[in-house]
Amino acid sequence: MINILTEYDIWESRVSPTFEVWGGVECTCNRVGDRYFDQMEISGHVHRSYDIDQVAALGIRTLRTGVLWERYARDRSWKWADERLGHLERAGIRPIIGLLHHGSGPPETGLLDPEFPQKFAAYAAEVAERYPWIDAYTPINEPNTTARFSARYGLWYPHHQSTESYLRALLQQMKATVLSMQAIRRVRSDALLIQTEDAGRIAGTEELRPVWETLNLRRWLPFDLLCGRVDADHPMFAYMLAEGISEQEILWFADHPYPPDVIGVNYYATSDRYIDHRIHLYPETLRSIEGPYVDVDAVRVGSEGVAGFYEPLWETWSRYGIPVAITEVHLGGDVEEQIRWLAGAWEEAQRARADGVQCVALTVWALMGSYYWNQLVTCENGHYEPGVFDVQHDKPVKTELAKVVEQIAAGHAPRHHALDSAGWWLSEQRVHFSGRQEQRRGVDLDQPECITCSLQTGSS
Repeated sequence: MINILTEYDIWESRVSPTFEVWGGVECTCNRVGDRYFDQMEISGHVHRSYDIDQVAALGIRTLRTGVLWERYARDRSWKWADERLGHLERAGIRPIIGLLHHGSGPPETGLLDPEFPQKFAAYAAEVAERYPWIDAYTPINEPNTTARFSARYGLWYPHHQSTESYLRALLQQMKATVLSMQAIRRVRSDALLIQTEDAGRIAGTEELRPVWETLNLRRWLPFDLLCGRVDADHPMFAYMLAEGISEQEILWFADHPYPPDVIGVNYYATSDRYIDHRIHLYPETLRSIEGPYVDVDAVRVGSEGVAGFYEPLWETWSRYGIPVAITEVHLGGDVEEQIRWLAGAWEEAQRARADGVQCVALTVWALMGSYYWNQLVTCENGHYEPGVFDVQHDKPVKTELAKVVEQIAAGHAPRHHALDSAGWWLSEQRVHFSGRQEQRRGVDLDQPECITCSLQTGSS
């Protein structure tokens, strides 16, 4: 088995040790072909400044939001950002600013453009200079997820499907993060870097152990790079060299370490994956582009259910010794299931804190809901997932989820009749592909049952 790094530094933290409830507006602006899907535009959030007042009324005092590179490049105007950020300041809400959220930048650049990091850093400098009062940034959201979807799976621009393109897109985003934070801190020396990534883990059949162990190592690359840990002895060094990445590109990060102030753990019901070499037992749509196996939501296979929030929080804290936050909590589907998912996240964050994890926040994500994530925002299919507010009306309307958000934002434990029942991810009905548990016991099933289903999804 490949060993993960076990030595880590405890970085001196400028982050409050108290626990907070943050909010987040889904602000993905991804590109498919020549089309940009701007979630803040689609949801109408960009046109409703009073959304900020509704967020403040929930008791939320920190908001993940976007001042996106693509929007500024299109409009060549700070008017919207001036108005919206000014409204946040007046409402007493601290913004955590995202500059790129599953995006690739304006049309004249892209994740594989050699000048992408410098161009992005120049934009970050403009933002910092215009808004020097802002002290928290997530320059690039989920760079590993974006690199996979854009340059390995071909779903988003530039639609590549190679490991080399994926790795190059990831390294470009990480270099852009370092350069952008250097530029920001020349203006605001105490600005915090809150770096987010999906924390899902990969398991699989024993025949694929070398594959899923490598994939589990690969998911740490964004943070290992930022922390300057990727040297010639790192287990991913030879992997990257073999895929055409030069030593100079890899070792640049060891020479320019820039550890985050907070590591943002994003986790969804579909984050944990299971890969299976028995591809004939699954629908064709589940075959992975990365190899001759299927890639399926782990929650739909076997008997364990999802790992939950506690494990990635503990694992991340143990690996890096850097404060962690749950930076996206969202579930598509029925509002009572959303309440159960949020309450579970809150409870597991409290348990992690009780066990010594410096977990500083939980973020209620997609406050205004999200669009098209059931098809990974690749087409305009009309699918909408409400969040704390439902925006399918003249004005956003609170859902039952808002009551629970108000409770935890006020420092209380969540209370709701929906919590009398367990979520679907803990029920037997969630299992659509059986056979995982039996194979782990050494019994190879020739025909595991496959149940056709409509998978639950979440935005990122």
